[in-house]
Amino acid sequence: MSSQMKFICNQYQLDLSRPHVMGIVNVTPDSFSDGGKFASTQKAVEHALKLIEEGADILDIGGESTRPGATPVELGEELSRVIPVIEELVNKVGVPISIDTYKPEVMRHAIAAGADIINDISALQAPGALEIVANSKAGVCLMHMQGTPQTMQQDPQYQDVVTEVIEFLKQRLTAANEAGIASERILLDPGFGFGKRTTHNIALLQALPQILELGRPLLVGLSRKSILGQLVGADVDQRLHASLAASVISVMKGARIVRVHDVKATVDALKVVAALLN
Repeated sequence: MSSQMKFICNQYQLDLSRPHVMGIVNVTPDSFSDGGKFASTQKAVEHALKLIEEGADILDIGGESTRPGATPVELGEELSRVIPVIEELVNKVGVPISIDTYKPEVMRHAIAAGADIINDISALQAPGALEIVANSKAGVCLMHMQGTPQTMQQDPQYQDVVTEVIEFLKQRLTAANEAGIASERILLDPGFGFGKRTTHNIALLQALPQILELGRPLLVGLSRKSILGQLVGADVDQRLHASLAASVISVMKGARIVRVHDVKATVDALKVVAALLN
């Protein structure tokens, strides 16, 4: 297994020569695609177990919506949403559990509760975040975002989006390494929809092979996003086919993990891709 295909997070060592599917578990009342459906601990756990049955390789638990314009959540509220879910799932599933957060205190509590991956939209830039991950055995996903969820889609501007995203991810990868986080514990995410127009998103999707030259596996999250709605003219709950196309193209362009709402359909589509690519 080449180092570029290996991802270590706690006791898990994932061989990413096969594309992996990360299933989304939103423990939030206001997520853009399934807000409120799984907001209780019990409903979130049931949903997570269903995603495992459907073939999810990783579960991503989130307690704060990061859709454009979302209202930030207080620390205590976010903790009360996600920690009980992680604690319930740790002994019930045999796949890595990811926590989708940019708050260092949530990272710390989630790791203590058994989370295996920190999925951070701000790439461990918050004070103390690098140290918390470095002092654990958790893996991490470093993502690019221009602005904040509150401001990011107001007027995103780039001279050259591909060059700027690659440069940012390279800097954060170096910062993580220097803090003591081994490269084998790191994933990179270009951050589709986070401070990007449709043209920026398309340019980044086409440039995935270039981003891969940074030497780490790429995680892509395009599921149900507004870029797909703009391309096909569909509301958020009518974007399955567009989401599948985006996942298939992402993997064919080199992505190793796709973060999705529709696990079963994506798993089936990627089985076909894997068979063709191998």
